[in-house]
Amino acid sequence: MNIYFAALVRGGREDSLLYADIIKLLGSYGMVATEHLGKKSLSEEGEQEMLDQEIYERDMSWLSQADVVVAEVSTPSLGVGYEIARAETMEKPVLCIYRLGAGKRVSAMLAGNANIEVQAYENLEDLTEVLENFLREG
Repeated sequence: MNIYFAALVRGGREDSLLYADIIKLLGSYGMVATEHLGKKSLSEEGEQEMLDQEIYERDMSWLSQADVVVAEVSTPSLGVGYEIARAETMEKPVLCIYRLGAGKRVSAMLAGNANIEVQAYENLEDLTEVLENFLREG
């Protein structure tokens, strides 16, 4: 299974360790094209060795090859929102995950969309079950 993981980059890298854990969980189900999102070396400046157009073209190619999309949406991101919308137009199964907690609300554009599954989690144990349900059963 080819999995496209979408997560915040240029808006902050505070959750990079969490992203690494999520990518590791996803890796047990298949190949994660965007595994670089979990690397501590990736700064909020993004991939500086590549032009924005190169990143866009590469990521859209990965997205088109993906069987499913998993997006971490705890922190709003224009890029992640764009990737989710493109995945929907490509008729890819999309799972949006977000951490429960103070100030964590998911956009109605995601939560109200019947084509997108939205699930909350508190910890990696919760997330393991959410991913299992989405990737194995659904």
